[in-house]
Amino acid sequence: MFYEVRTYRLKNGAVPAYLKVVEEEGIAIQARHLGTLVAYLFSEIGPINEIVHIWAFDSLDDRERRRAALLADPAWQAFLPKIRDLIEVAENKIMKPAPFSPGPPTKPA
Repeated sequence: MFYEVRTYRLKNGAVPAYLKVVEEEGIAIQARHLGTLVAYLFSEIGPINEIVHIWAFDSLDDRERRRAALLADPAWQAFLPKIRDLIEVAENKIMKPAPFSPGPPTKPA
């Protein structure tokens, strides 16, 4: 199991608009292609205007295939301009859970 942790720092005050358009349109498109959403979060304390979403994948090949399908979807291409200008900085990490982490069991590396 691999987790993709995507972190976006949004423009000041853009969190409500971002969450609204993702809830109304974006999340359905993403879920159709990406599969398992672990969490979709926004900051309350600490760095403000931050969004984090975490997706689970069976393998890096699974992730690559699913992300390619998402990027090729015309609905996703039409959606992207609605959030693109709200995002100032984007960061992406691939994480592996430790053997004792809660969630689905993983095999040691």
